[in-house]
Amino acid sequence: MGCRDVHAATVLSFLCGIASVAGLFAGTLLPNWRKLRLITFNRNEKNLTVYTGLWVKCARYDGSSDCLMYDRTWYLSVDQLDLRVLQFALPLSILIAMGALLLCLIGMCNTAFNSSVPNIKLAKCLVNSAGCHLVSGLLFFLAGTVSLTPSIWAIFYNTHLNRKFEPVFAFDYAVFVTIASSGGLFMTALLLFIWYCACKSLSSPFWQPLYSHPPSMHAYSQPYSSRSRLSAIEIDIPVVSHST
Repeated sequence: MGCRDVHAATVLSFLCGIASVAGLFAGTLLPNWRKLRLITFNRNEKNLTVYTGLWVKCARYDGSSDCLMYDRTWYLSVDQLDLRVLQFALPLSILIAMGALLLCLIGMCNTAFNSSVPNIKLAKCLVNSAGCHLVSGLLFFLAGTVSLTPSIWAIFYNTHLNRKFEPVFAFDYAVFVTIASSGGLFMTALLLFIWYCACKSLSSPFWQPLYSHPPSMHAYSQPYSSRSRLSAIEIDIPVVSHST
């Protein structure tokens, strides 16, 4: 594996991370998290389906693509606990994943444009390619956990609503979009972890995520004598002995 070059694993993880963040954006904005189907037995009327999202609500007749009722202020009056939790969890997951993408991009740029000979002026820098990819993988894993947990809970919450009221509630495809995007975040983290584990055995001290100064760096420090630690003014006091 080409650890000192931009490898296919890091490029694939970056692209997978972008696709996963885009999927989270779509799952957050889609008004298709839960649908409530109202069936009428009147032949002169059509069945009505209410599509509930995290921010808006839409009611449609069967066979129609237009919303009979479109509530833009639904996010202010959400009365379902799982959707309220998702309103906070998904934007937080997107922010964490975007931070991970930024770190991954910094690591790739550092790998692509860094010299093979370590720069002595950058010896005190604690962030390098390995550190960026390692922290980025941890953030991707955290973002996937934040988005996946409430999404799975929304599926079980439908069962709770059907038991509490009537079996008219069902989860819609926005749940599957979000779960698939969370799986993409986990895959991105796995690729970065595999890349790091394969490259961490390099002998160069500049490859470790939090490296210390190499032994050759200490040769530039000036040795200090033991007298340099004493006071600048030294007074010799003679000792006079009296003979009797």
